[in-house]
Amino acid sequence: MKLAADLIAFQGRVGHRFANPELLVRAVTHASISAPTRPDNQRLEFLGDRVLGLVMAETLLAADEGAAEGQLAPRFNALVRKETCADVARAVGLGDVLKLGRSEMMSGGRRKEALLGDAMEAVIAAVYLDAGFEAARALVLRLWGGRIGAVEADARDAKTALQEWAQARGQTPPSYTALGREGPDHQPVFTVEVRLASGETEQARAGTKRAAEQSAAKALLARMEGRNG
Repeated sequence: MKLAADLIAFQGRVGHRFANPELLVRAVTHASISAPTRPDNQRLEFLGDRVLGLVMAETLLAADEGAAEGQLAPRFNALVRKETCADVARAVGLGDVLKLGRSEMMSGGRRKEALLGDAMEAVIAAVYLDAGFEAARALVLRLWGGRIGAVEADARDAKTALQEWAQARGQTPPSYTALGREGPDHQPVFTVEVRLASGETEQARAGTKRAAEQSAAKALLARMEGRNG
């Protein structure tokens, strides 16, 4: 099978030349355009998620031999979550080579976070099946690069950290309110407010409600810890 020029260029960007090009084609094929003779990337995504998880777990253990599970878990989650996978996908131009159905393409599928994250996991699986675990590991470490070294020493989930802060001071858990949604369906922007029982609030905007909640929680926690520092 001969790859199209865009996929040949993509191979160069990720640093892996496929012995079996069909695996790469499958990895970039979305369910919206799949057919009996053209399988989509969903099964590869399932496998790639597990390969990514193993690579990151091994890497984090080796990087900090003294870290407890409670420290490692949030770092791990920060590196394997869908948003991070989508960021990596954007960095290598994965959206440009995705094979999408017309409706998905018209609705901005090449920019959708979940779709990009899934496809990135599928590419990892394709490399794993094409050349084995070491090749997949090398790919992940190369593409995630500085993200691994820069992951916060205490990368706790911001909502959890704010809740713990509030409860330690006798307050009820923070409340989150969706204030609005703007933009087209394929590129929405959510505005969320977080409020402590003591009255302090922060707002944040992001492309998903979850991300907006996290950003608001992080901002409020930083303000409260600064005030009490």
